[in-house]
Amino acid sequence: MFEVLLDRTYRHLFLAQVVSLLGTGLATVALGLLAYDLAGDGAAMVLGTVFTIKMVAYVGIAPVAGAFADRVPRRALLVALDMIRAAAALALPFVTEVWQVYTLIFLLQSASAGFTPTFQATIPDVLPEEGRYTRALSLSRLAYDLENIISPTLAALLLGVMSYNTLFFGTVAGFAASALLVVSVLLPSPEASEPRAIYDRTTRGIRIYLSTPRLRGLLGLNLAVSSAGAMVLVNSVILVRGELGLSASFLAWAMFAFGIGSMVAAVGLPHLLDKVSDRPTMLAGSWTMVTALLGIAGAVVTIGLSWPLLVAGWLIVGLGYSTVLTPSGRLLRRSAHPEDRPALFAAQFALSHACWLLTYPLSGWLMTTFGTVPALLVLAALATLGILAALRLWPAGDPEVIEHTHYNLPSDHPHLQGRRRHAHPLIIDDEHPRWRSQF
Repeated sequence: MFEVLLDRTYRHLFLAQVVSLLGTGLATVALGLLAYDLAGDGAAMVLGTVFTIKMVAYVGIAPVAGAFADRVPRRALLVALDMIRAAAALALPFVTEVWQVYTLIFLLQSASAGFTPTFQATIPDVLPEEGRYTRALSLSRLAYDLENIISPTLAALLLGVMSYNTLFFGTVAGFAASALLVVSVLLPSPEASEPRAIYDRTTRGIRIYLSTPRLRGLLGLNLAVSSAGAMVLVNSVILVRGELGLSASFLAWAMFAFGIGSMVAAVGLPHLLDKVSDRPTMLAGSWTMVTALLGIAGAVVTIGLSWPLLVAGWLIVGLGYSTVLTPSGRLLRRSAHPEDRPALFAAQFALSHACWLLTYPLSGWLMTTFGTVPALLVLAALATLGILAALRLWPAGDPEVIEHTHYNLPSDHPHLQGRRRHAHPLIIDDEHPRWRSQF
């Protein structure tokens, strides 16, 4: 898996992702503690609102950014967005009101909504071979897991000698280091897509996404991921500090357990995906998360919540979480031409976070109003609904090469090569506007 790091460009991009996420992980812990200081027992609702603002920025900004990402030099765009994120993080230690947190988070996450899908769409251009790209996806998942492993561990150590506000300066350092690493390499620039109207460009990625069966199924699985993930990210602070009465460092260790589970899955997935296709692998990961939530709820009812139960449950949720998310890039890469990838990755970014936009506030409201067990049961039910939608929308088999006939093109069109009926990997584009066997 690590041989892809021999590619200098990818190595620098991977390191940029690592240091950026290390800083983001410190901010995640600090935000939970800041919310608890500002709102006390209402911290879950504050965090739910913070994450909702984050999702609003992602859903609203990402499609626009993806539509124009191929019109701006990628390196300059990524560096500028990193510096905006660093400036917003620099101001967070000085806030005294909840509304100030909301404003800065919106600015920071709006920049991330442009940065992340552009960054993700660059990796298939750097590593065009599917085998190497699959391993890069696993490494990328490992990098995301650092937010839940190394960052909380570092946060737990730092919290023993300094206040949590200091953690935000680590976030600033992470974004600055990411910008420096991106500056150090030349990034490929695929041909710009055909000139299109603004509306067409902004919605193109979402139209490709919703016209592709495997991606419609992925959207259902995104709902399952967000349901389980929201329970972990929004409510851990209440479970650890409020219900178990433990210190702030235990919050970091709870997130550590979630990250360990995710990392174990990411390490094993490249070899598994060489033998098993994406669909059954991702469905198994989704059912694992549902089973974990239901298992925790049952244990809380019968024996009560305990620290070992929470750690074990979050570890299992992490296993399923990574098993669903890691292969998703393969589906996106397979479903778009290079010039359309920024728009499609932006669509995945926006649509997946639309699911989080539902589950973040729902999770905080359920926990605050009804308590732990109802929150676990409702979120498990919502995840199950997403899985059932995926089973219906993403047919088993999912052939890549599809035989089809063109009546929508003149007989001398270059795509036909003299044959109206032919077979090739079907990708939604101007010649193939729908997923079907006849156009």
